[in-house]
Amino acid sequence: MPKLKPVSWRELMKRLRRFGFEGPYQVGKHPYMIKGNLTLTIPNPHSQDISPDLILRILKQAEINKEDWVDEEG
Repeated sequence: MPKLKPVSWRELMKRLRRFGFEGPYQVGKHPYMIKGNLTLTIPNPHSQDISPDLILRILKQAEINKEDWVDEEG
């Protein structure tokens, strides 16, 4: 099973765009990204890297396979 690594907020945005998401857009407290009919809530930008636990929750909501995400790390 591939292991997730922490990523910066900027890297998270870049990689989600590679998976077809547009944005981020901001209305309310949290930014979000859109892919077709799917709206993905993402964390607010901050200086710390995003933990593997939170990345896993984001991937589940985004309907992205964990293996595909790890393969995208290159």
